[in-house]
Formats: sequence, C-alpha cells, structure tokens
Amino acid sequence: MKTLRYHIMFLLFFLLLIWQCKAPSNEKEIAVDENGYAILSDDQVENLVKRSYQYVAMYNVNNKFAQSQGGYNTIQADKKPKDHTLKDIARPNNDTFYTAAMLDLRNEPMIINIPAINSDYVSLMVTAYDHHVNVPKSTRKGDFKKPEKLLLYSENTQAYNGEQIEGIDDIFKTSGDFVSAVFRIMPHLNEPERFAEISTSIDGISIETLSEFENKSAKPEVPLEFPPVGKTNIETFKNNLLEVIQFVMNHVELEPTDEDDQKLLEAYQPLGIAPGNEYKEETAIKVNGDKFAEIAKKYFDENLAKIQDEDLAKILRPNMFQPKGLSNLETLLLVSIVGPIGLPMEEAMYPAINAADGTDLNAMNDYVISMNKEELPPAEAFWSVTLYDEANGFFIPNDHKKYSVGKNSGFKLNDEGGIEIYVSAQKPTGVPEENWLPINREDLDLSLILRIYVPDLDKLETWKAPVALRINN
Repeated sequence: MKTLRYHIMFLLFFLLLIWQCKAPSNEKEIAVDENGYAILSDDQVENLVKRSYQYVAMYNVNNKFAQSQGGYNTIQADKKPKDHTLKDIARPNNDTFYTAAMLDLRNEPMIINIPAINSDYVSLMVTAYDHHVNVPKSTRKGDFKKPEKLLLYSENTQAYNGEQIEGIDDIFKTSGDFVSAVFRIMPHLNEPERFAEISTSIDGISIETLSEFENKSAKPEVPLEFPPVGKTNIETFKNNLLEVIQFVMNHVELEPTDEDDQKLLEAYQPLGIAPGNEYKEETAIKVNGDKFAEIAKKYFDENLAKIQDEDLAKILRPNMFQPKGLSNLETLLLVSIVGPIGLPMEEAMYPAINAADGTDLNAMNDYVISMNKEELPPAEAFWSVTLYDEANGFFIPNDHKKYSVGKNSGFKLNDEGGIEIYVSAQKPTGVPEENWLPINREDLDLSLILRIYVPDLDKLETWKAPVALRINN
C-alpha cells in the first residue's frame, strides 16, 4: 500500500508539473518579423508614444542641462538674461535668472546651501525624468528670508533613508535619481542696487555631498553610461526610444498603486523593458523608429494647436506642472511638448496671447497688445509677455536682444495705468523701447506667452488674457 501511495503521489506531482508547463504564462509576448522588429499595431505605438513623452522630454532636458554645465553634481548660475542662443529647452524664461543644480542622487544625498534672497520672486523647482514638478521652496510660501540647507535624496540613494541630520533645515525626497533643482530668481535689473545685492546672493547658492557636509571622506563615484540625448524629442522616438525608457525606468520611482505607472510598465513589458533590466542593443527587440517618430510628430502638432485654446487651457491648467498624483497623462503630454518644467498655477500661470482675428500670429504682420489698468494681469509678484517662434519655442534673434516685456525687463505704463505692447519689425514712433518686441519680416509663425507670477487665483476666475491686434494692412 505504501508503495502504491508513493506511485500515486509521484503521478499527481508529474501531472501538476505538466499542467504548469502548459498553463498560459503571465508574461505577455510580442511577435517579431524576420528582421527582429516588433510587430505593433497603430494603437500600440500611439499608446507607447503617449505614455513615453513625459520621460523622453525630461530625459533630454535634464541631460542637456547637465552636459552644458559639465555633468551631474554641478551648479551653474545665470549672470544675465537668457537669449536666442538658448536651444536646450522650449519657451524658456527671459524674465528670471536660472540657477540650476543638476544632481545625481544614487551615491549619497546632496545638500543645497540656500542664502537669503531679496527678490519679489524666487522659487526652487525639483524635477526628475518623470516630469512631475515639485516646488519645495518659494517666496510665496515665505521662504528665502534666511539662509537654509536643503537635503535631497531618492529611493535609490545609498545608505540614507530620510533620517534627520543636525544642521540640515529641510529634507526632500525626489521621485528619481537624476534631477534638476532649478532656482528662478527675479533679478530686478531695473533697480541697480537691488540687482547687485541679488547677484551676490546668487553667488552664495552652492551644493555639497552629505560626506562633505559631515567632513568625511568622499564616497567613490559610481560610473554610468547614458544613452544618447536627442536633439529633439522626435529624434529620440526615432533613434533610441527603448534604450532611453529602459534607463529611465531604472532611475525613477514607479509606484505599484499609480495607475499610469502600471500602464507604462504594461505597455513596455512585451518589449523586454522593465525596471532592473539592462538594455543590450545586440539582443534587444527592435522597433520601427520611423513609425514612432511619425506618431510623436502627430502629437506634437496636435498639442501645439491646443495651447491656442484658452477654454481647454483653463481645464488643464490646475493639473499643469504638479507633483505626482495631481496631474494626468493628457496634461503631461501637453506640457512636455509645449514647454517642459514650468511652475504650478499657484506659482505662475502661462496663458497664451492669440491674434484678435483668430488667425495664426505671423512675422509678416505687426501687432499691438493693449490692456487698460483693470485688464493688467492679476500678479501678486510680477508679470511679463515673452515672444517665441511657434515651431520650436525659441527666442527670435534680433539686434536689440529684446525678447520680453515686463517689470524685470522694463515696461512703461500709459497715463491711465494701462499699457500697449508692440510686436513689429520696426519700433513705431513714440513707442517706448521697453514696450517693443522686435521681429524679423519673414514668414514665421509666432507664439506670445504671458507669465503671471504668484497669480491672484480669485481674480483669474473672471480675468481674460489680452489679444494681439494686427496693425498693418
């Protein structure tokens, strides 16, 4: 009997083993053609592009900034306003100075030494590859009145879990290993003494490792090879999307309870891309880069058109440039295309100024933007109007190096407290230089963006953005 029982148990075990081998796997597989290219439907490609755009955009933006200033764990401060030579990011500021600390948090925490800064507006914005925006410090919150030390770390930071450290004023956990920590500082260029004081404060912003802060031996650097950075996001979709997304997945925090995080993982799992994996070109599944670039370009064009729709902007605005969990995929796609790493609406708002007749703004025409005193933007800090080319979001080259009108770059109110801002190839007679935005007479679509720093959100409920009236025949 015992022998028979053993035989029966062995037979049951063998049948169970056979059933497990034949049972469908939880792992999704994807068909490939004879050349090793994944066979993907249009819907699959669209889903992958839509869910990847925020990561592609921020991978390129953060790494371009890091490259331009010598790598990660470096800091670089503006000494003058940005101009048309800036090509690293679409629709940049010309009304505030940047101080950018590019931080690699894998090895150990990094500390930012923050001085007091006597400016009407300062904020510190922290963004990882996931494009979720955090503002741990702002004049709106009463910060920058005294010196502080802010420690930053990520989920993967070695030998540190968020514990308090004597001498550190504040601790912030980021959503990824590679982050940009960017100060926006209104320099008050039209107030020489105050500008000099602010410039001295900017020089006082510095970074150090936790080891340096504690006077310990520096930890050895952890070498890492980055995938190539795309000149444009569409170039990345075409050339090395899977390599970039694999790198990103290994260096951002993807949460099991976040629906979009899980849908991203689900979309890429059949392609062999998942957190902890290593991308190897020789064994990786290949995808049709031209198709991905085509879909990315389609989203690019669609979202550029959306920025002109003020009704849609009002719907999306509360979700723009928010921390994780407070935005949505549609909004992240929009801001990743139109202009990455902006500020949330509590800090700043970015309404577009459209043509009064509903046509595209174009440099073949001249325009005037008129606001009376009651129509001025409801800003508790300051406001500005900035001019870009529509396609790229870059400043338009001009001999005057004039790209914006506002309190920082200068403007002249009229006798009634309103203002007229001219966008024209030649400065009209009698118009103050401060109120003129030069253009070159060419067939070039234009983009005018208002920035309203620390907006009065109650007044914004009824306030309407001005329009640009064409003034030439």
